[in-house]
Amino acid sequence: MDVGALELSAPIMGSQTILDPVVFVEASVSSRAVYTNLLILPLYFSAASTLTLLIHLISNSKAARKLLGRPVPSSEEPAAELQPDSLIQELKLHVESLGGPSIYAYILARLIGTLALLGLSITTLILDEVHRAENQSLQLPRKEEDVADALGKWGKKHPKNKYGTHYAKREWLEAAMCLTFLYTSLLALISVTAKSKWSKLVIRHLNIVLLAALCVYLYRDVYPLITFTLEPKDLSEGGILWAKIGLLTILGVVIPLAIPRPYVPVDIKNPLPEPNPEQTASIFSLVTYAFLDRLVLAAYRVSHLDFNQLPPLNDHDSSKHMKSLSFKHLDVFSGAPNRHLFIGLMKIFWKDYAQLAAMVLLHVFANFAAPIGLNMLLRYLEPGGEKAVVRPWFWILWLFIGPVGGTLFIQWYIFVATRTLVRTQAIITQLVFEHSLRIRVKAETPDSGKTLKISSSPEALTPDSASVHEGTVDGSETVHSVSPSEIESPTVHSSSASVSSGNGQDKKKTKKSEEDEQPTSDTNNLVGKINNLVTTDLDNIIDGRDFLFVLIYIPVQIVLCMVFLYAVLGWSCFVGLGVIIISFPLPGMIGWYVQRAQEKRLKKTDARVQSVSESMNVLRMIKLFGWESKMETRIAEKRDEELIWIRRRQILEALNGMITVDQSVIMKQTIRASVIFSSMSVFDMLREQMRIIFRSINETLTAKVSLDRVSDFLKNTELLDSFSEKTVEIPDPQVIGFCNATFAWSSEHGSLTPSKRRFMLRIEGEVLFKRNCVNLIIGETGSGKTSLLMALLSEMYFIYSPNSWYNLPRDAGIAYAAQESWVQNETIRENIVFGSPFEEERYRRVLYQCGLERDISLFEAGDATEVGEKGLTLSGGQKARITLARAVYSKAEILLLDDVLAALDVHTARWIVEKCLTGDLMQGRTIILVVSSESIKTHNIAVTRPIAGFVVAIKEGRIESQGTVLEALGRDSVLAEEARKEQQVIDKADDRVDQELPVQEPKTDGKLIVAEEIQEGHVNWSAVKMYLTSMGGQYSWTFFLIFILAMFITEIFNAVYTWFLGYWASQYETHDPASVSVFQYALIFCLIVAGAVVTYATGVIIYIFGTVRASRAIHKELITSIFGTTLRWLDTTPTSRVIARCTQDIRAVDGPVAMWLQAVSEISAMMILKYTAVVVITPIFFFPGVVVAFLGAVCGQVYIKAQLSVRREMSNARAPVLGHFGAAIAGLTSIRAYGVEEAFKAESLRRIDKFSRAARIYYNLNRWITIRVDVLAALLSCALAAYLVYYRGQSASNTGFSLNMAVGFSSLILWWVRTVNEFEVQGQFSPLFLERIQDYISIEQEPKPKSEAVPPAYWPASGNLRVEKLSARYSLDGPRVLHDISFEIRSGERVGIVGRTGSGKSSLTLSLLRCIFTEGTVYYDGVPTDKINLDALRSNITIIPQVPELLSGTLRQNLDPFDQYDDATLNDALRAAGLFALQSEMSEGQITLDSSIASGGGNLSVGQRQILALARALVHYRTDTIIQDSLRNELKGDITLITVAHRLQTIMDADKIMVLDAGRIVEFDSPKALLKMKDGKLRSLVDQSNDRGILYSMADRAN
Repeated sequence: MDVGALELSAPIMGSQTILDPVVFVEASVSSRAVYTNLLILPLYFSAASTLTLLIHLISNSKAARKLLGRPVPSSEEPAAELQPDSLIQELKLHVESLGGPSIYAYILARLIGTLALLGLSITTLILDEVHRAENQSLQLPRKEEDVADALGKWGKKHPKNKYGTHYAKREWLEAAMCLTFLYTSLLALISVTAKSKWSKLVIRHLNIVLLAALCVYLYRDVYPLITFTLEPKDLSEGGILWAKIGLLTILGVVIPLAIPRPYVPVDIKNPLPEPNPEQTASIFSLVTYAFLDRLVLAAYRVSHLDFNQLPPLNDHDSSKHMKSLSFKHLDVFSGAPNRHLFIGLMKIFWKDYAQLAAMVLLHVFANFAAPIGLNMLLRYLEPGGEKAVVRPWFWILWLFIGPVGGTLFIQWYIFVATRTLVRTQAIITQLVFEHSLRIRVKAETPDSGKTLKISSSPEALTPDSASVHEGTVDGSETVHSVSPSEIESPTVHSSSASVSSGNGQDKKKTKKSEEDEQPTSDTNNLVGKINNLVTTDLDNIIDGRDFLFVLIYIPVQIVLCMVFLYAVLGWSCFVGLGVIIISFPLPGMIGWYVQRAQEKRLKKTDARVQSVSESMNVLRMIKLFGWESKMETRIAEKRDEELIWIRRRQILEALNGMITVDQSVIMKQTIRASVIFSSMSVFDMLREQMRIIFRSINETLTAKVSLDRVSDFLKNTELLDSFSEKTVEIPDPQVIGFCNATFAWSSEHGSLTPSKRRFMLRIEGEVLFKRNCVNLIIGETGSGKTSLLMALLSEMYFIYSPNSWYNLPRDAGIAYAAQESWVQNETIRENIVFGSPFEEERYRRVLYQCGLERDISLFEAGDATEVGEKGLTLSGGQKARITLARAVYSKAEILLLDDVLAALDVHTARWIVEKCLTGDLMQGRTIILVVSSESIKTHNIAVTRPIAGFVVAIKEGRIESQGTVLEALGRDSVLAEEARKEQQVIDKADDRVDQELPVQEPKTDGKLIVAEEIQEGHVNWSAVKMYLTSMGGQYSWTFFLIFILAMFITEIFNAVYTWFLGYWASQYETHDPASVSVFQYALIFCLIVAGAVVTYATGVIIYIFGTVRASRAIHKELITSIFGTTLRWLDTTPTSRVIARCTQDIRAVDGPVAMWLQAVSEISAMMILKYTAVVVITPIFFFPGVVVAFLGAVCGQVYIKAQLSVRREMSNARAPVLGHFGAAIAGLTSIRAYGVEEAFKAESLRRIDKFSRAARIYYNLNRWITIRVDVLAALLSCALAAYLVYYRGQSASNTGFSLNMAVGFSSLILWWVRTVNEFEVQGQFSPLFLERIQDYISIEQEPKPKSEAVPPAYWPASGNLRVEKLSARYSLDGPRVLHDISFEIRSGERVGIVGRTGSGKSSLTLSLLRCIFTEGTVYYDGVPTDKINLDALRSNITIIPQVPELLSGTLRQNLDPFDQYDDATLNDALRAAGLFALQSEMSEGQITLDSSIASGGGNLSVGQRQILALARALVHYRTDTIIQDSLRNELKGDITLITVAHRLQTIMDADKIMVLDAGRIVEFDSPKALLKMKDGKLRSLVDQSNDRGILYSMADRAN
């Protein structure tokens, strides 16, 4: 009797059939030879394993290594290896070498299990022999034949008839299993006793053999249980069989999955003190993300999880490790071939993408488990289902295994993809940063001729979306480059396409007069572009990481959908496909309109962002001029234009979504429940693929464009000459200078300078600077002084020609101090030490010689005071001296000082020259000092002349003269005359300055920039309430009632149409198919769908209008709040953070916040309706549904608590990375001059690691919740199916409907949890932005205008000013900066204010405008200023700021931002300011009203900016003279003029002079009276000035 016959007859005979055990055993063995039986397969694996191990052992022997030429490992023991003193210690060392006690316990358990298997197998063999012996006498002939068959030909030739010596086939097979388990026991023993290397090897072999044995038993004995027709083949073994299978499952599956993995460090010499749990987690823990359980629970127990509580960064993810792996494939300077960035990235991540491809395919196949299981289950319940072969419990189990398997596959895909994402971010960020340190800084100004191209498309919403993009980029420009994640850098630019209203032709014809010699002043656009690369472009690149979906997932999924539908529906599936294809162009057409609307919207957004960004950058100026309301109105107008296109785009996207709500299929055949419900799910899958094609292709193409941009930056950006292969022969490597050298700002020799003037530096003959002395470089503004230093530092392009060279020896170190002082957002000490070893004595001497001791003593925290973003806490002079101190403190032998005296007053400049430049710290050092000389009366030349050993005079880019000071005086009679006058000046020293002040202990921590507050717990309800209230406006309840009703009614329609399809199908079961009216049912179905569409459209359109209303209201509140805040708040808050609130966070309010709130509302309605529908059909589902929903909510609560903390830390960790970028690019020249590139690279790596640490955990937490909720959902569906099939006996239609609703409900649990989380914490669509916006709306405010505080119409009738006991401080709890000042200035008087740095000059002007906190009373024209509105006060007191602030655009827009005056008036103002007089000798490049101004005036010289802004912080003498004349001649009559002066000539002809010191008035009288005071402060300053005689004569004339 053969096996097949036995298996078929068994169920027929039923209980009357009694099988003899021996007969069954013999029948269970194939008549073929033993070696072809499946039970022999594990023995074959064992033999193959043995052979492999032997080959491995032989190949690793010394003899084989020598023969194969492989290195022979040293036989000596490592010196560091501990020698055990006892057996116990040796055992401990052995256990540790295998991974520790936990891993060793698993290995021991496996040994015990294999021995148990061996015992069970031997027992089975003995029992078989006993049964055979008992029946041998009865069936001897047959048994001999059976033995012969089992042994093949050998058995026939050598028959043996003795008792017990003949084995049946079954016994031979069981003996083979005994040998297999004996081998596994031996391997397990070796794994316990051998060293780590061999233990790991044999464990792999052991797992393979055990798994092979398990698979054999599963096929033979478990698979038959699934069917109605088959039974297990080894059932005669009884309980022993199931014990074997159980042990094999534990040993071959459970232990390999549950055993922790040993920590293997990347660098054995530097292992992590505590490895990341991911690195030691078992496979089961890894795929279920259980290694995060401890973190999640820890976060749940605290209000906020601190960054230090996060697990350490996996050392495989460390940026240092990733750099070592990747740069050899990406960075040309690290040996990478010159190829596209994509190829290099694939070279790095090919293993990861191989995993991703496998997971994608497995997920595609797993997606069909549920449709197949549902089809088979419903087919079993339909009439004729009793003929089914597979038992229904298998298909019920299929409903669980399929979705869970699919979840595991796709979550592992996302795990690998997000790991690759974080690593790619680290690699590209560091790659761009390091390449940025090599590039040549070139100036760029706004170009209105650029065209902008935007590509965008609506995107599908998925729980695993990492970000939502509103715009993409073309090949050259990023239109709206606000990062989707939290980005705050000191140089965040919202657009690389600046807005300019200048005429293009005028720009080509107009050339400006002066060269901007400062490379750092041109870095604004450069930093913006680089920021775009590492924010927007990098986000685009990582969003395109899923290109495998386009290549594999979508094509394979579509093919399998069609195969399934054809198998289920036959030819009619192509009808449904045709409907989808026919309607496919319609979403495409709407998508095209959406794209057009997006283009328009982005242009409007860009205009608003540009306006907001520039307003925030000059917010101090706006407040001082009282322009707040006008700027608010301008921004509001741009905001309204933007919202029009936002609303239009949202309506189009909603229309697109409604078109794809449903596309029904009409089939010309009988409808069955099994067909309709399973095909519905597959049609949904097919339709989803069609929908995501646009998004996937768009993301891929966008990523390609961004990759091209980054690749172009890495390969086509102009680099410094030092990175080229150009070699120049230098006669003496220690010489400093030039010979016949020509330089340009770019390799394109005809390229324009920042001021649009073609400039080239030409040095004819030799210019050699003298060593160990002070070398002066003098020249007028724009002559090329700074260019000479830049050329020496190799920052300019060297145009090589024969016999030309230049050299700056760097072996002894270079120090550089830029004219535009560069400081980092660190403490004063850190800025000075700049990474050098700290030496207390040297540091104190540097502070003294640079005149910083008194300044530091004025700060409460001393030198621990943070200087703030761009040094905002420091005056210009303080920044200049800190920059100088950095150079002096360094051990560099050569110092390049670019006009460091320009920002200093006469007294301080003399101090620097006498104490610093000639001090002991400068002995033996070479100093090259740039000094402006546009007037012979400039005090800087006078004070530096005595110490100069060599002078180079430059004019228009050429060397005019060079030599010693005497030689220079001989060539210039005017300069010689001035030198003779200076010899007569008495050199006096100020006792107060010479006094060495004791360094006080800091009283505070010195923190200026307030760390952005990290909210704890969930998002504040008040923040969400603010948004919801803004949406509803005056009728909030009515708005939300209509919207919520619309969502619920829509879901009722959706549930009804699903039920109706099942009802339609049931009619074919209870009626004659011919009598069923297809038209009637189809009409009803279409009406239901139409009702759903209309209701949904109504709700969505109402919602869209509400979101636009909220966007407008919140933006207005935010702008009004920021414009109304105090100056102190602006000082303590980085401008970039303010801009981020007004751009990035508002962008989130416009899109993602509204989108995710809508998603939460819709999913909540769907969940409630689906749950209700299932309960109506199956009331018992009420309790498990509540339980699963409760468990899902609990998981969600625990998850959200952890995710909120991690997301916030991730956001805060991203900003320093970009901030480091901005600071480094701003100080690029200084960094390269000091040679500290490596230190900045290391700091960048450290900051990237901090971000990666939070980012990896953040993405993994998403996997943690998804796995758990999906398992709950699958369990619920599986339990409901089992109940409906085995206990309820529902019809196929009702079962299909219930399962459809239950699966929808259970899957929506995950969607709901994830969507609520997305609404709270997910990147750019987080209400964390709402929190921050609300925080900024509630910041401290200046007094708001009141009707009772409006001054009289006649006020002010005069300029009389009276101050009584005025005290001031910058914060309520800060120290006083003014102390009980009282004075009176009559109308029309001109008063000068002088004093040392920190004396309170600027504070006094701010207090008069009530810009800081004041005590006392100020009477302006008899009215107390604290009793009138601020806008009235400030509009009647005009302040000319010390720091010039300009907007990008034209000069006309800077002079008249609100278009209030004609050109004639503007030109008169320029003429009066002296601009035309300054340009009188210029033949080209004159500045006109149509001239383009870069952001911050970066394309203008310092002097030009001062004239255009009418600033008082004057640097150059001629510029100062022109503005002084302007003030004297233009401001006459009743105008009261208060001048804060750095130049004595500015105020010596004033009516009165006020001398301030430490916030107090020490002198206040006419200049003539003050000069008569023997020990007066003013007289001391005048007597020390080189212009002493002129100043005395001015004072005499004034009186």
